[in-house]
Amino acid sequence: MAEDCLFCRIVSKEVGSDIIDERPSAIAFRDVNPQAPVHVLVVPREHVSTVADIVSGPDSREILSDVFFLIGDIVVSEGIAQSGYRIVINVGEDAGQAIDHLHFHLFGGRFMGWPPG
Repeated sequence: MAEDCLFCRIVSKEVGSDIIDERPSAIAFRDVNPQAPVHVLVVPREHVSTVADIVSGPDSREILSDVFFLIGDIVVSEGIAQSGYRIVINVGEDAGQAIDHLHFHLFGGRFMGWPPG
């Protein structure tokens, strides 16, 4: 855990959040500044900054499996499995990663145009 990382503090429950689901190596909570009717962040419990950090680690399969099983469960529970949803990963400053802890944005509940930004 990185002591100055907001997501690590949410994972450890030092900071309150609207947690909607958990698995052994990942946790999902609502974004405090939602950009869609459904905007959930899915975060590995382990502090990792990038996709490269996860895939080079010994627990990569477990972490990624938990992340995507959470997403699969959430799209059903939030009622967006049929209408559609978007999963976004921002890695690095140029991509707009605001918190240096890898996280997956799950958006749904409205039309998502393309290109996104």
